[in-house]
Amino acid sequence: MKKLIAEFIGTFWLVLGGCGSAVLAASFPELGIGFVGVSLAFGLTVVTMAYAIGHISGCHLNPAVSLGLWAGGRFSGKELPPYILAQLLGATAGAGALYLIASGQPGFELGGFAANGYGAYSPGGYGMVAALVCEVVMTFIFLMVILGATHSKAPAALAGLAIGLCLTLIHLISIPVTNTSVNPARSTSQAIFVGDWAVGQLWLFWVAPIAGALIAGVVYKYLSPEVSDTQIKVSDLDPTLKTA
Repeated sequence: MKKLIAEFIGTFWLVLGGCGSAVLAASFPELGIGFVGVSLAFGLTVVTMAYAIGHISGCHLNPAVSLGLWAGGRFSGKELPPYILAQLLGATAGAGALYLIASGQPGFELGGFAANGYGAYSPGGYGMVAALVCEVVMTFIFLMVILGATHSKAPAALAGLAIGLCLTLIHLISIPVTNTSVNPARSTSQAIFVGDWAVGQLWLFWVAPIAGALIAGVVYKYLSPEVSDTQIKVSDLDPTLKTA
């Protein structure tokens, strides 16, 4: 239960911090943080939570990450359903908190609410195929970095930083294409509030990240298998938790 509570809190923070920066601060008159600021915000949510809850739950914060770790032999399949449920609930709660904050401004309009989309709902007008390829590739790289940073031969204390910086770079590349998902929970939470087109396009932001994550899990397991295929956490910051 402690692991699930940690995943709930971590995914709550990911959505509130990352999507919150996009909704509240990205285009603030004269002082907006823009794409770079939003990218940093998403990366910082992962870095901060990696060191806060990594030793409790592994700080997955993302169904695609959990599935990719499972494919790579680093996570137990029986823990997938409760982890994914906790992540979805945490993301939705984060979006709810963001809505309550954002709607407190006079003249508030929901707009895109940092939802992910393609075609007319892509920030740069990118089509479905481009969005699909982008999300598969970005999630593949994200999982390759996660699997490498948390490998038993990698410096454990630097895992959270490497993963957070990778997510920052992913956002710098792909915000113009899809608003950057690489995380089905993050996409679902925003789509729930936007409805309409966001729900209609949500399938892509489940299929593509999961596909990319599963491919990465299989590839990294081939490239550098662990001595044991038992669970290793995303942010294995406590050496006592490291798998032999």
